[in-house]
Order: sequence, then C-alpha cells, then structure tokens
Amino acid sequence: MADERGILDALLKKKPKYILVIWREFRRNKIALAGAVVVVVLLATAFGAGFFSPPSVATAQDIRARFTAPGPGHPFGTDYLGRDMLARILHGARVSLTMGIIPSACSLLFGMIFGGAAVYLGGKVETVIMRVCDVFSCIPGVLLALAFVAALGPGLTNVMIAVTVAGIPDLTRYVRSVILNIVGLEYIDAARACGVSGFMIVVRHVMPNAAGPLILSLVSNISGMIMIGAGLSYLGLGIQPPNPEWGAMLAEGQNYFIRAPYLMIVPGIAIFVSVLAFNLMGDGLRDALDPKLR
Repeated sequence: MADERGILDALLKKKPKYILVIWREFRRNKIALAGAVVVVVLLATAFGAGFFSPPSVATAQDIRARFTAPGPGHPFGTDYLGRDMLARILHGARVSLTMGIIPSACSLLFGMIFGGAAVYLGGKVETVIMRVCDVFSCIPGVLLALAFVAALGPGLTNVMIAVTVAGIPDLTRYVRSVILNIVGLEYIDAARACGVSGFMIVVRHVMPNAAGPLILSLVSNISGMIMIGAGLSYLGLGIQPPNPEWGAMLAEGQNYFIRAPYLMIVPGIAIFVSVLAFNLMGDGLRDALDPKLR
C-alpha cells in the first residue's frame, strides 16, 4: 500500500508538467487557439449577459420600433414585436450553450458508467448493455431526442433530458472501445504480472490514457448537442416564448425573411460560429493530447 501511495503521489506531481505540455502543443495550433478564444468569449457573454443587458430587455416589446434595421440604437435590429435582437442573442446564448454543454457532460458521465461497467463486469452484463445500446444507436439522435421531447413535453429541462438520453448509447460504445483498447495493451499485462493492484492500474494507466479521448469526445459532442437543441427549439419543442433561444429565433424570423432577413441571419450566424468554435477547439485538443502527433 505504501508503494502504491508513492506511485500515486509521483503521478500527481507530474500532472502540472503534463498539462503544460498539452497547453504548449495546443497554442501552436493558431486555428484551434482562435476557436478556444471564441468559446471563452461565448461563455463569458452567455453567462454574463445580465451585465451587458438586463433580462427584461430581451423580452420587452415596442411595436413602434418593430423591424428596425441594424443601426446605432439597435446593432442587430429589432424583431416583429420590436424586441432588441442583440439582447435576445446574448440571453439566448445562455440557453443554447446550456443545451449543448450540460447534456454533453451528462451523456459522457453515463457513458463512462455503462461503458466501464460493461468492461469491468463483462459476461451477461456487458451483453445486455451493448445490445441495448445497439438498439438505440439504430435510431438517429435527432429522432430519438424528438421522440423523448414529444413524450415529455416542450421545455428546456425536457429538451436537455432528451438530448442527454439520445447521446448515451454512442458514448457508451465509445467509452467501452477506449477502455478495451487500453486494457488490452501489453504494458497492462506487464503491470498485472508485477503485482500492481487493479486500482493503481486504473489510476496509473487507464485513466491518463483514456482522459484524452474522453475530453475530446466531450468537447466535440457539444457542437452536436447545440445543433440538436436548436433544431428542437426550431420545431417549437424547446424553450417556449417569449424566452429567447437561437433555434426558436430562427423559427420566428423565417416568416419575415423577405422583409427583415437579419431576423434569421443573426441567430444563424450565432449557431454557426459557436458550432465551428467548439469543433476547432476539439480538433486542437485532439492533436495536443495525441503523443504521436507531437
């Protein structure tokens, strides 16, 4: 036990150096670094929207100012009810990013639980878990989320539950494959032959080697979750009016595209930029976490 504690302490001491190596490799990728900067700006803007504009501004109606073109008073213009588009984009970012980040993290957590249990327990438990995942994987994620929202009803909480459930099967299969690739390597067998306990094998070998792929999957899935959440809101199954959300803003603006095209262009650009930024950051993390590419 003392030897294992010494190994664990040594591993923790090396962790800061490992993080510095990852950061050094990541910042060399200028495109990925730009994506990370955009992500940070989006998060700061979304969760600090109240400092830029009170929540009441995003829902305040002024019929006399409806369809005001983008200008000094309203940088992004106003919608068909005279609501300021900039305020709605800022406060809608919080909802859209929440629907991407929280379901992605929850899906990965459940995927780690089920995927780890399948590998560790094996046998019938693994068979049952993987066959259930196979059944749900046959259904596209958007349709599966749509079915759950249709059963649960519209609303932000129900959308996040539906998106989370839709992402669990694929992540369970992914986590299982990552762990199986690691535990099947020769140095794991060598560690067992040397008498290293299962706990230290997990801490010293499995977790550090699985961290990179799992972090990458978390970041990469956020963009997909944002798209699914925006799609459900576009269909009227997400957050309900008058609360702002990018997908719902697209649906509201499509009827006025000829008269005020910015009603669709502005939220469309917001979705595009956020999805692109998370994808670029994910690609940079993949390269930085892969020792073969250093």
